[in-house]
Amino acid sequence: MNGVADKPGITVTCFGLIGTLVADEGLVERSFAEAIATQGVVSGTSAFARRMAQVHQARGRSADDVMRLLFPDNQARAQAAQLAFDRALADAVGRLAIHLVPGAVRVLDQLRAAGISVCVLTSLRRRVLDLVMDVADLGGHVDLALSADDVPRGFPAPDLVLMSMLRTGAGSVGEVAVIDDNGAGVEGGRRSGASIVAGVLTGPHPARRLRSAGATHILESVAELPALVAAGDAAYQPDVADAENGVSGRMKPARSEPPGSAQANGPSIDVPAQVPFEHRTSER
Repeated sequence: MNGVADKPGITVTCFGLIGTLVADEGLVERSFAEAIATQGVVSGTSAFARRMAQVHQARGRSADDVMRLLFPDNQARAQAAQLAFDRALADAVGRLAIHLVPGAVRVLDQLRAAGISVCVLTSLRRRVLDLVMDVADLGGHVDLALSADDVPRGFPAPDLVLMSMLRTGAGSVGEVAVIDDNGAGVEGGRRSGASIVAGVLTGPHPARRLRSAGATHILESVAELPALVAAGDAAYQPDVADAENGVSGRMKPARSEPPGSAQANGPSIDVPAQVPFEHRTSER
């Protein structure tokens, strides 16, 4: 099965949602534009252009965080805009055709068949996550889906990745691979200590931004992930010149590190065995 079953130590894969598994096609930023307009900041103005540039840079963070960035001196406007964003995005998902990134389902199924847990992580609200998962028919292809409502902090904090470890029973962060399309998600993976943090070029941010956020690898799309996992967490590195220019993200062989070195082994922080989440006595 293309070698994935012989992967060296990866037991959990954490994927972003829109832009990683689901084609973005401007869906998120249009919803932000509609939300901002409800606060009197309309298209064609310098204020609108300035805020949309901030939105683009902040992609992957929760809508709450983004709106506080856009309206730092007015909490009421920020909260109103955040609610408007949630409504706009949910309406768009329900109204428009949702397309998966080519090869996404095949990759998820290959990983699960190899005994690797598949998680979807997003800073979106739970109801939006559930709606996208349902419309895209992803529910039967993943083991766990976590939203901003499931953790204290969304991306770029590492909480979503660490929660996925607890929920799947991973023994250490060295067993985790994070795959995301934006700087916030990649940074969250880096801060968690995951051994593979792959940036994919199917979302809003170019290779240079993903690399600066901490990506260990740059992939054209999730379709390239099984080969990377099978090859090992240090077997390939992106073409640095292309990555810095934000273009192709072609893969080339990397220098092999000596066995036992920090680069070869990757970060590994052991955690004790966890009580399954569903069996705990208290809920958030």
